[in-house]
Amino acid sequence: MKLARLGPVGHEIPVLIDGDRHLDLRGIVTDLDGAHLASAVLEEIAAARDAATLPVLDGAADLRVGAPVARPGAILCIGQNYAAHAAESGAEPPQLPILFLKSTNSVSGPFDEVDIPKRSVKTDWEVELGVVIGTRALYLDSPADSARHIAGYVTANDLSERDFQLAESGGQWSKGKSAPGFTPLGPWLVTADEVDASELRLRSWVNGGARQDSTTADLIFDVDYLVWHLSQYLALDPGDVILTGTPEGVALSGRFPYIAQGDVVEVEIEGLGRQRQLFGQA
Repeated sequence: MKLARLGPVGHEIPVLIDGDRHLDLRGIVTDLDGAHLASAVLEEIAAARDAATLPVLDGAADLRVGAPVARPGAILCIGQNYAAHAAESGAEPPQLPILFLKSTNSVSGPFDEVDIPKRSVKTDWEVELGVVIGTRALYLDSPADSARHIAGYVTANDLSERDFQLAESGGQWSKGKSAPGFTPLGPWLVTADEVDASELRLRSWVNGGARQDSTTADLIFDVDYLVWHLSQYLALDPGDVILTGTPEGVALSGRFPYIAQGDVVEVEIEGLGRQRQLFGQA
C-alpha cells in the first residue's frame, strides 16, 4: 500500500493512494504516526480498501503533500554506508555502522521549499532509503527478526551542511544535519510487504543534471542488519525513521558545486517516488 499525508503543515490528512484515487483514512486513523503504524492497523486499512469502504478525498490533487510519517520520535542516520561514498568522503569503509541523529523538526514534505541556512556555503544533497519502524524493536536476537518490526519505506533526502557537519562539528555531525527542512520525506510510505529493499535504485539530480545513481545492493550494512544492530543499543519505537546512508555523487566529493539559492534538487528511489525541492535563502 502507498500511504500519504495531504494538506497544510500541521493539518495533513492521512490517505491511501489507490491508483489515481486518494482514499480518506480518517475513519480508521487520526494520522500516520507511531500510534497507527502497527501491522494490525495496516491490515485494517487493507481490509477497508478491499471492502471498498474508504471514501474518496475530494480535491486531493490540489493539496500539499506532507511527509508521510507524522512526528517521528527519532531520526537515526547511518553514515558512510556505501563504500564508494566513504571513499569520496576520504574515509575507509566502516567496520561497524556509524550512527548520528537528525533533529525531528527538520522533517518536511517532499516538495516543500528549503532554505539554505545562514552562513552556509556547503549545503549538500543525499538521496537515502528511509526505513519506518512499525513495532518496537529492542535487543533483537538476529537480523532475521528485523522484518516484522518494519512498517514500510520512504524516499528521503538527508540534506547536509558540510562545514557545520565537519569543520564546526565539535566531533559530532548533527549540527550540519538538522536545519529546518533538512529531512524531506516521501511522497509516500510504501508498506514493507510491497518492497524488496535489497536492490532498489537510488538517483539524484541538481537542476536536471544527474548526480547519484546506485542501488541498495551496494549497502555495506543492509536494512535487516541495521535494525538488529541499532536495537542492541537503543529502542526503536513505532514511527522512528532510519536513514540508511547515501551513495557516491554528492558535492562533498569535489566533483560538483554545492547547492545555491534557486537550485532545484530531485531525488528518487525505485517504487518509492520522487521528490523535488527548490532552494531559497534563510
